[in-house]
Amino acid sequence: MHVEFDRDTCIGMFQCTAEWDAFERDEDDGKADLVDSEEREEDIFVREVPEGAELDAKFAARTCPVDAIALYDDDGEQLIP
Repeated sequence: MHVEFDRDTCIGMFQCTAEWDAFERDEDDGKADLVDSEEREEDIFVREVPEGAELDAKFAARTCPVDAIALYDDDGEQLIP
């Protein structure tokens, strides 16, 4: 499973940071950061979801009010949103 985070879409509600510690607050620009991620396209950050963190990643994606977080299974099928 992997997560894709669209940082440009993020509006800085920081609900994801309460659900999964892979997201951190960036108070300087009012957006979240996806820790240990790789920028695949401009403002699109991707990382693998570690085993045991799947539920936290799902909660983080579901709580994002603007759907800036997407989860994909190992076959590339989008699970959330």
